[in-house]
Amino acid sequence: MTTSTTLPFAPSDLEAATRIAEPDVDLLDALVRSDDPDDQARILARVVLSAFDNYYAVSRRIPSLAKAAFEARDWTLTVRLSKARIGLYTTCIDQLVPPLKAGMPELVKDEQLWARAEAELLAAIAGRYEADFAFAFWHSLRRKLVDDEWRPVSYDSGPAARPPASSAAILDATVTTLPIRPAVIREILAGAGLEAPWRDLDGDAALAAAAIEAALEPLGPRDGEPTRIEIAQSGFFRNRGACLIGRIKLRDRGDMPMRSIPLLIALLNEDDGLVVDAVLTDSDELQFAFSSTLANYHATNPHYHELARLLYELMPKRPLGTQYSCIGFHHLGKVAVMTEILAEHQRSKERLATAPGFKGTVAIAFTMPSSAYVLKIIRDHPTDDYKFDYFDGLDAVLRKYNLVHEIDRAGSMLDNIIYSNVKLDRTMFAPDLLDELLEAGIGTVTMERGALVFRHLIVQIKLTPLPLYLGTAKPDDARAAVVNLGDCIKNNAAADIFNKDLDGRNYGVSRIRKVYLFDYDAVEPLTDVKIRSADAPRGTFEDGVLFRPSDMLEGLRIDDPALRRAFRDAHPELMQAEYWQTMQQALRAGKVPRVMNYPAKRRLRA
Repeated sequence: MTTSTTLPFAPSDLEAATRIAEPDVDLLDALVRSDDPDDQARILARVVLSAFDNYYAVSRRIPSLAKAAFEARDWTLTVRLSKARIGLYTTCIDQLVPPLKAGMPELVKDEQLWARAEAELLAAIAGRYEADFAFAFWHSLRRKLVDDEWRPVSYDSGPAARPPASSAAILDATVTTLPIRPAVIREILAGAGLEAPWRDLDGDAALAAAAIEAALEPLGPRDGEPTRIEIAQSGFFRNRGACLIGRIKLRDRGDMPMRSIPLLIALLNEDDGLVVDAVLTDSDELQFAFSSTLANYHATNPHYHELARLLYELMPKRPLGTQYSCIGFHHLGKVAVMTEILAEHQRSKERLATAPGFKGTVAIAFTMPSSAYVLKIIRDHPTDDYKFDYFDGLDAVLRKYNLVHEIDRAGSMLDNIIYSNVKLDRTMFAPDLLDELLEAGIGTVTMERGALVFRHLIVQIKLTPLPLYLGTAKPDDARAAVVNLGDCIKNNAAADIFNKDLDGRNYGVSRIRKVYLFDYDAVEPLTDVKIRSADAPRGTFEDGVLFRPSDMLEGLRIDDPALRRAFRDAHPELMQAEYWQTMQQALRAGKVPRVMNYPAKRRLRA
């Protein structure tokens, strides 16, 4: 029998539940009518803060709706909620810009009014938890109104400051002894606050406890040794799954510091009830689940600084800025990422230079050797060796990067942080790169008083390009990478994404050997692609994107015959038209395919 709970609203009411209220008409009218500068500053601050409060209230409502959708097993709704949430911020800003421009055109150039209004805003938000977010909103609006330079404004100092985040503030601790008994895990699961029945709570608790015990065994803890299990006071919801996050702390041993082991308990809501699907206790494996290559989690706890700090403590290889982004706080993440890039340069004194690997025909990628990030611009025009007959143009390519940012990236596409009007000091750039950027980015990169100004700048996590990786990796690592490449292509298909440039240079390998697509100028909706079988006539002209799966290995740049064979053996269906046509049918029917976002070996059941 199917078991589920009832949604707190009809799915058709989603638009109403996530609608941003229109700007306060009375405040706008008062602003336009006033001719006193101090009064204008006070009212402008109130207008913006009122809009932010509307946005923030709706954005905080969505995680609870995602929880309800998980409990009700409404997977289509979870996808709609993700898309709705990611566009709220821009929608709210866009609502404010026209009436402000029409009613007060002098705002574009009145620096004194902006300064006075900012002082009013800072006084109004002093002491609020989300003061830094409100301040970020203020600067986003100003940039939109005056087409101003993007600056990594420090929201963690000055009037908008708040005490440093401590993950301890959002953790519930269970003190127990080793081995961890199923009854302890049962209590944690039952306390998760999920309003849906469990299929077998006692059985799942026993399986999870055994998985934790197996993970702790190599560390050599003794029976009876005191330990703490700390679980975040938050559910994390995305697509068809949910998880609990925390850590296990073992007692000090002599001079050894206290050992802390990450803990992720992955949950599914199946036809017959809630189940624990997997237990992860390795930091690298947690990166699979919390990767920015997936849709953002909806976290029910509103304390985003503490949540980001906890995730960074559990996954220190991922920069702090990306931890904000993976729980949906992109605008704070943008500031954190740019601050990290500038700090990396200041600390290492390294210069930005062309990224390793093949030069892109559409994008120019650059990085610092020790940086965690790669920066990109899109060329005004592709290079002469561009593969396709027609280039859609810069704006069309940027729309594709934005599309990937907004969709569920299915665990196999890098997220993009896209900045506008960013200024970076020219001393950060190696001379050769400086020349190339100014020559190839005509109209999008300009020099201004000793700095480069980028009309757009894309930032992604750094990967090793697949052909470069295959040329240097050990045989087992290379084989794992080509197998993971097939998984990447399948996951992209499940997200209705097809890369018509199936070239290995568009894919990269992470430190945990997972493969991701990172160039998006050639992506198209899979449902728009015309799939042709191996025996279909060749040479006939057809409009649109055509794909013959039997030919796909030709462009992937897997030169080693043994690796090509490994790819074919692991993914024979990818060379068959039937696989792609079946996926298209599922997507057109509105289905939400499962995406595995953690290693299959960590599942508690086959």
